[in-house]
Amino acid sequence: MSITVSNASPLINLARIQRFELLKRFYPEVVIPPAVYEEVVTRGEERDGSKDVREALWIGQTAPQDQLAVDALAAELGRGEASAIILAREQ
Repeated sequence: MSITVSNASPLINLARIQRFELLKRFYPEVVIPPAVYEEVVTRGEERDGSKDVREALWIGQTAPQDQLAVDALAAELGRGEASAIILAREQ
């Protein structure tokens, strides 16, 4: 089974419409980079998705190895999105 990498938007939007469980149903193994966790849970405390992600034991955290690529892409996108793209490429 393959691993699914997510950025913040699907997590937040599924929580917003109270369908967060769909993520686990269709993608039982999900990883997010620490930058996405920080965006959704730490900085997004009290917002949609924060509690869901914090309590989802089936969502793991993995940092992308190529931080230079993350830094380069983060110049165009947010750090969470850049980290998720590079992490997905590395999988």
